[in-house]
Order: sequence, then structure tokens, then C-alpha cells
Amino acid sequence: MRADRLVSLVLLLRRRGRLTADTLARELQVSTRTVLRDIEALSAAGVPVYAERGRHGGFELLPGFRTELTGLNHDEALALLAAGSARGERAFGLGSALASAMRKVVDALPEDHRATASDAARRLLVEPEIDLLSRRPVTDEVPGTTMIDVRRAVLAGHKLRIHYAATGRPPQWRTVDPIGLVTVRDRVYLLATRSGADRTYRLSRVLAAEELPEPAQRPDRVDLDRIWRERAARFLSDGHITVLVRVNPARREDLLDTALAVRAEEPEPDGRLRLELTFQDSRHAEWALWQLGTDAEALTPQSLRTSLRDRAAALAARYADPS
Repeated sequence: MRADRLVSLVLLLRRRGRLTADTLARELQVSTRTVLRDIEALSAAGVPVYAERGRHGGFELLPGFRTELTGLNHDEALALLAAGSARGERAFGLGSALASAMRKVVDALPEDHRATASDAARRLLVEPEIDLLSRRPVTDEVPGTTMIDVRRAVLAGHKLRIHYAATGRPPQWRTVDPIGLVTVRDRVYLLATRSGADRTYRLSRVLAAEELPEPAQRPDRVDLDRIWRERAARFLSDGHITVLVRVNPARREDLLDTALAVRAEEPEPDGRLRLELTFQDSRHAEWALWQLGTDAEALTPQSLRTSLRDRAAALAARYADPS
């Protein structure tokens, strides 16, 4: 407990500068006497903390003092932060940096904690390569050099030149102002603006990338979660189809794997689920529901019900008894 408190004391002084013993005691929820003993312990351990006397006095660290975790570099620290999201270290090309950072974290642990931490880590598995049905996730492949150039431009705030292959169009070079990177279901997207207009690029379709020296035109602060939700809403309202479906709960995940989005969901008295889903178009919706057979029923739109009925009738006719 005291070790944690000493670390917290140092971090408080680093973040907020000079603080009185009374303020530190309130923040750490200990007595002023305990704070004074902790200050003495830090000084004895070589931490450059000193007292400033007078009306505006208090305790302060020497300017420029900082604690370092066995030399974590920029990419390693970034990898640890990215690892907070599911498989972020893979999506953003930070796998090797994460491995290196974790080795340093383990090295920084007290000797008696290392074996316990290593055993605990072996008992936690995040996002394995296959699910219980031995299905492998479909992961977009992004060349390492492309990922590095894109990531550098995003973090440095520089303009980015990309050779992009949009669906159904020949690849073209274009210059964009990068805002951020988002990973969803093992796909990575670059959020950017181009000539002031919002643009979203799938990184697997970026054939080459070049960080430019010019600063990007973008705000200093960004809320990627809000921007992503806004762009997703615009995407779903642009030429897509909304379908109301009744589905066997056992096939819910199979259906959701094929839909673009779930707009609403509620249980029905007979145990089935009623879902309002968005699909890319009518053909996409028909294909997705056909895979589920009688485990799913499209309620609306009527045009989809008609297409599925006609398809089923044609198949039944094909397999009718020749006699």
C-alpha cells in the first residue's frame, strides 16, 4: 500500500506542480504526518523532491524530473494504449512494439510479482484466431510500410498522399488531411477530409501511401467516437435497405454477421426475436435471409418477401417429383 501511495505522490507532484502537505494529505486520504514521512522516504530514495518555505510554499519536484518505465519508447507506449481496444496492436501495425513493451513491463515488476503476472497472463486469451466453430476471422491485409506511413501522418498531423482503389474504379492518387484511424471487425479505416469534405478510406484498399511535410488542415482536438458514429449514420442512410425480421435466437449471430447494422431488437412472445436490420441492398438482404432457411422470416418490405417466395417456389419446382 505504501509503495502505491509513494508512486501516487510523485505523480501528483508531476502533474500539478507545487502542493502543500495538507493538499497532498487530502488527495491521498492520509494524515499530514504520513505525507511528511513519505516525502522523507522519497528523498532518501533519490527522488528530487524539495520544500519551498513561505506563504505560497509546499513540496515540489525539480524541473524536468520524470519517472520512466525501463525506457519505453513512443511506439511501445502507443502499443500499450492501443492494446486497450480489441486486437488494436494488430490492426494498427504495433504488434512488435507491444511485445517489446510488455517485456519491459515484466522486467520492471518486482521479482516476487513476475511469476504471478506471467501465470496470470497465460490464463487470459483475447480474440483467438478461430471461434468455437473453427471459423477464422476475415482480416484485411494492410502492407506494413503502408500502415507505418499512414500512422505517422495521422499522429504527426501531416497531409497524406494515398494511392486508393475505390470499389469499381481504377486506383487514383489523392491527397487528404488525416484525422484518425478506426478498427472495426478486423478492418481498419482512415478518417480524413479531402478539400474540406469528409472522407472514409478502407486501409486495405490503400495501395501505397506517402507522408507529406505540409501540416494537415484539421482541428487540434478530436472525438473519434463521435465522428465515427456520425459517418456510420450517414453511410447507413445512403441507398441501403432496412428490413424487419423474425429470427430463431439460435441463428441471431449468423444473421448479424451478414447485416450492416442493427437498428432495433426486441423479443417476441413465442421466443423468437424481432430485429430491424440494415443491409447493403435488396440482393444482399435476400442472400442473407436465404442462408437461414425457415429460421428467419422477412416481415418487411413486401418486395423482399416476394423475392424470397419466388426463389423458394422456383427451387421447389426444380426438385419436384418428375412423376
